[in-house]
Amino acid sequence: MKEEEQLIMLPGPTNVPPRVMRAMLKPIINHRGPEFKELMERLTEDAKRVFGTKGDIVILSSSGTGGVECSLSNIVSSGDKVMIPVHGVFSQRVKQIIERVGGKAVEVPVDWSRAVTIEQIEDALKKEKGTKAIAVVYNETSTGVKTKCLKEVGELCNERGLLFVVDAISILGGDVLPVDNWHVDICVTGSQKCLMCPPGLALLSVSEKAWSTIEKNKSQAHYFNLLPYREFQKEGQTPYTPAIPLFFALDEAFQTIKEEGLEVIFKRHKLCAEALYSAAENLGLELFADREFRSNTVIAVKNPKGILDKDLRELLRKKYRIVIAGGMGKLKGTMFRIGSMGVVSRFEILSVVSALESALADLGYRSAIGEGVSTAREIFEKSS
Repeated sequence: MKEEEQLIMLPGPTNVPPRVMRAMLKPIINHRGPEFKELMERLTEDAKRVFGTKGDIVILSSSGTGGVECSLSNIVSSGDKVMIPVHGVFSQRVKQIIERVGGKAVEVPVDWSRAVTIEQIEDALKKEKGTKAIAVVYNETSTGVKTKCLKEVGELCNERGLLFVVDAISILGGDVLPVDNWHVDICVTGSQKCLMCPPGLALLSVSEKAWSTIEKNKSQAHYFNLLPYREFQKEGQTPYTPAIPLFFALDEAFQTIKEEGLEVIFKRHKLCAEALYSAAENLGLELFADREFRSNTVIAVKNPKGILDKDLRELLRKKYRIVIAGGMGKLKGTMFRIGSMGVVSRFEILSVVSALESALADLGYRSAIGEGVSTAREIFEKSS
């Protein structure tokens, strides 16, 4: 295997299909010209299908975190209360952004192995009168925990006239999230996760209710002010120079998504996650997320006794050419995380399980070689 060839099983960035990579080799076009207008119109329509929305789509040349900051800076005025359940590094980050843009973050503390419940949200709202918005990290990338009550939170926000902001960076396109049906006002994702693109783009869906607030808010942001994006989009443009090759890549990625079909993609992600979870458990490994809240796109596994995740990850990278992630924040050094999103199928899952078995054995972990692979293969066989 060539030195540059690695199987990237991170929670982002993920493996990118060759056809998507090749799309970036297209000649640069004028971002104020008719070709780009045609591209933008196609991208926004395709994005609406993936988001499940009839609302507006904004594409930023930015990371996913930039998209989150953009969404919050446009709806939050000084002193506004925004509720945020915190159960991991990225929900902590959302809390920090709320405070940075002048809002008052109302934290709902949650055990990091679990996600918030609708009862916790309702209780917190009783205590915090005057809450303007609720922000939720749908899939906490740092813990492999998925929020199961997103639909119910959306209904609650709709009933009470609250804005609902969802960070779906590591899940949109890999699991169910019908933005309009679940009353999500601003939904954020990134190109480098389930959308199978290189890093560098953030995508936002924006509802009419959100626009009404944005218009009144008069955001102090410049690059991240959403109003110019809405105006320029009428002409099929962006207000600032876009990362054109990444737009080409996203266009091709959307074509692959259309060809496979979202429902099929969701089932594929669920099946791959099930195979990984079952294989890990059969190897005697302890999973971090409570079963009820396990993600279909990020699998978090506690370090086996006597084995450091940095040693396991280094061995996997050097000897087996597979790249996985470690823990983050207070969980650093306690776990490893496997991204199961985007370009993920039987091949990738069996490859990573086989390598994981061998690497663990190399480090002295005692388990039956082949048991994990056998378990994962059995799950795939049943599904077919």
